[in-house]
Amino acid sequence: MIRIIDHDKVELSNLNRQVLHWDRDIGRSKVDSATEKLSQLNQGVKIEAIEEIITEDNIHRLVNGFDLIVDAMDNLPTRYLLNKVAIDKNIPFFHGAVYGFEGRVMTIIPGKTACLRCIYQGLPPEEKFPVTGVTPAVIGCIQATEVIKYIVGIGKLLTNRLLVYDRFNLKFTELVVKTDPNCEHCGHLMKEG
Repeated sequence: MIRIIDHDKVELSNLNRQVLHWDRDIGRSKVDSATEKLSQLNQGVKIEAIEEIITEDNIHRLVNGFDLIVDAMDNLPTRYLLNKVAIDKNIPFFHGAVYGFEGRVMTIIPGKTACLRCIYQGLPPEEKFPVTGVTPAVIGCIQATEVIKYIVGIGKLLTNRLLVYDRFNLKFTELVVKTDPNCEHCGHLMKEG
C-alpha cells in the first residue's frame, strides 16, 4: 500500500518536473492525478490518496501503519515534521530535496543514524526557488534506489552521508554527517542507546 499526501492542484509549471501528471490534469488534485496514473502503470498497486496539508496536528495519523516515509516535500518545515514523526515512530525516512540545479539525498534510520535536524538548524528564509525538471528525476531515482535497497536488505544505504548532486557541474559530492547529541529530534535516542 502506498499513501500519497498532497494538498495542491496540478499547475502547468509542475509538468516539467512531476511525471505523475499530464497536461490534461491541470487544475486537478495532485493526489487524484497521481493515483490515476500510477494505477494505469500497475493495476496491482494499492494507493490511498489523501488531499491534506501535513501539519503537526495530523502527521501521526497520516503516517500511522506505514513502514517508511519518502520525502518529496518542497519546504523544510514539513520535512522537519516528517523527520520528527519518523523518529517518534521508529520509521525509516528517505530524504530528498531539490533547489534549482542542486539535489540532496540521505537515508535516516531512527536510533541508528543522524537525522535531518542534525544537519539543518533553524529555518531558511521563505522564498520561491526555480527547479529544473531533470534534477527531481535524478533525486527521485536515488531515493527509490535507497527504498529498494532498504526493503530488500542489500547494499550500503546513504546513512550518515548526505549525497549532494550538482547538476550544473555534473558532480556528486558525499558529505559525512554526524549525529548531534543535542539534536532536538534524535538526541534523546543517542543518549538512551
